[in-house]
Amino acid sequence: MDFLIITSRQDKASMNIRNNILNSTLYSFRKSEKVWHENHIYQLEGFTENNAFNSLLNKNHIYLGLTNERLIFLNDLKLRQTKINPNAIIFASRHTSKTARPAILIHTTGNWSDDVTFGGGPYELSKTSALLQKAGFYCLEDHLQKENITKFNFDMEVTHHGPTNLDIPLVYMELGSSKNEWTLSKAGKLVGDAIIDTIFKYLSYQLEEDIKVGLGFGGTHYAPNFNKIMGLSDIALSFICPKYYIQNLNNKLIAQMIQNTTERIDYFIIDWKGTNSADKNHLFSLLEDFDIPIKKSKDFKSEIAY
Repeated sequence: MDFLIITSRQDKASMNIRNNILNSTLYSFRKSEKVWHENHIYQLEGFTENNAFNSLLNKNHIYLGLTNERLIFLNDLKLRQTKINPNAIIFASRHTSKTARPAILIHTTGNWSDDVTFGGGPYELSKTSALLQKAGFYCLEDHLQKENITKFNFDMEVTHHGPTNLDIPLVYMELGSSKNEWTLSKAGKLVGDAIIDTIFKYLSYQLEEDIKVGLGFGGTHYAPNFNKIMGLSDIALSFICPKYYIQNLNNKLIAQMIQNTTERIDYFIIDWKGTNSADKNHLFSLLEDFDIPIKKSKDFKSEIAY
């Protein structure tokens, strides 16, 4: 499989992550002759120690790209001339919030309304992989615990912003939430190393047969109940529609959630406490048209993850 990590000159956090990837002492990227968006592509050459991942690089290729465009508006990959055909994409991005809370985050992309202020198309979802998001979830949380960077939180957000029209499964892995964190080298290293590990974790997840895949409905932007579910060893989530867009949902959007997820969907999962009665009624009237079991978030028992 081929993987493309995308970074942007217009994003300080993205460039911080990129620089830490290229200067890592754990692995090495070499500058290739391939040019993408007027910048040379780098390819992962190997790990400095006798790492088991090295053997996987014979059949799997990891590329690091750089664009001059804003990531949320990257609607044309222009990969034809590079002869790269990635199976999955990871966007290394900044995150901004009103609270400016230091955090590392992961989420899928898409718009639940006609508001395209932050990229993508109206009522359009990207392609994604629940297993890729689960791998990123695990690796970001794992690296945060190991590095013990104080005051940083980890969150999986609901699905939001662009791009939405790319034909390749993607996730966003982000460093937030203000310029103080965007340029913090230690945090950039954490996210960069987690992105590299995410790819290999994803490859290992593909060999497992007991991980179920769900679509989430309800709750708030930082999705606390879905974060708990994602931490379970046997379930992965792709798209999550928050409570304030439930009334926008229709059969077409739900079909997109199903079709744009690489893996087969096993469950619809409703954040029961994070959804009011009117929204529950609207959801059930739609979800019952699909031959997929409906579960409540409280049906999933917590465990020590992984």
